[in-house]
Amino acid sequence: MKNFLAILVISVTVLFLGSCAPTPKGTTVKGQMEGAANLQVFLDKAGLGQQANMVLEKVNADASGNFKFDFPEGLEAGVYRLRIGRQRLNFILDGKEKVVQFDGNVDDMNFYNIQATGSTPTTTFFNTMQSLVKREMKADDVKNFVDTTANPLVAVFTAINSLGTRGEYLDTHKAAYERLAKVDPSGEVTTTYKALIDEVEMQYAAQLAEERIQVGQPAPDIKLTSPSGKEYTLSDLKGQVVMLDFWASWCGPCRRANPDVVELYKRYKNKGFTVFSVSLDGPRGIAGLSGEQLKAQQNDSKQKWVSAIEADKLEWPYHVSDLRGWEAAPAALYGVKSIPKTFLIDKEGKIARVGVNPLAALKQLEEDIKSLL
Repeated sequence: MKNFLAILVISVTVLFLGSCAPTPKGTTVKGQMEGAANLQVFLDKAGLGQQANMVLEKVNADASGNFKFDFPEGLEAGVYRLRIGRQRLNFILDGKEKVVQFDGNVDDMNFYNIQATGSTPTTTFFNTMQSLVKREMKADDVKNFVDTTANPLVAVFTAINSLGTRGEYLDTHKAAYERLAKVDPSGEVTTTYKALIDEVEMQYAAQLAEERIQVGQPAPDIKLTSPSGKEYTLSDLKGQVVMLDFWASWCGPCRRANPDVVELYKRYKNKGFTVFSVSLDGPRGIAGLSGEQLKAQQNDSKQKWVSAIEADKLEWPYHVSDLRGWEAAPAALYGVKSIPKTFLIDKEGKIARVGVNPLAALKQLEEDIKSLL
């Protein structure tokens, strides 16, 4: 599976879709790239799996960074890649293009900060990738994009590049696959993408089966102190719907999810919803620290924890931690091996949802909260 995924991640930059549209006679791909003077420029096209890198043509850019590829028989629909030195730029054709032009700087290629003209799917893809690079799109935005973008290959390529192969994104991958299968049911991309989805689904099912915490069981109790020293107990919140949130000040995905958690809290706090946040801030390698070293590092971790609460405006009162990092007692109790990790607890104090990720599926999380209220 690891080899398959590694090949896929590398190969997905150069997918092809077969023939989804009549191929025009004659396609030109050209550009002017600052920093490409007198360098070789490669144009690749390839399939998935073992057919990862198929070079179509190579040319030398001139002293001004201009290059040009001419294909008298045209280029069919699919995903292609420009390579200049170590830089890569993927683009998508629908098979109707006559002239496709790229302008910009070689150093911006990997970030898709390149001006593209002559291909609608390429322009759409570049805009989407720039939004992803800038972290302007969340998982729900990707799902909406997959459902609405005109070109199904753009949908597939965006889903894989943005969401990876984590199980919580299976619904989005399946939606992208269904769109692709309608236009190219037996194509290489379609069949290989389906095989990937099937493997991820099996792995995800096995992962859920191994979860220490299962839906329907009473939520194991947590009793810890807040930054001010006040003690909070999870079971005292029985009667409310509780989002138990494991996070840390140093966790980038946790911090990016916090604004959405704040909005959910504001929206439903008067209807019986609250958040119980357990921070995994704390030193690493506690076993090797002396008592004084441990205390000093825990004080430093506490300050970072408090600063993150203030900066992210986490206004609910239930913030607790034992400042032992990954060795925190609640993390072991709930089998937490990565964060953000959240659990929804119903009004009776029972586990209602496991592993709900605000960053991955905000709309689904909100629907779950509303159904429990």
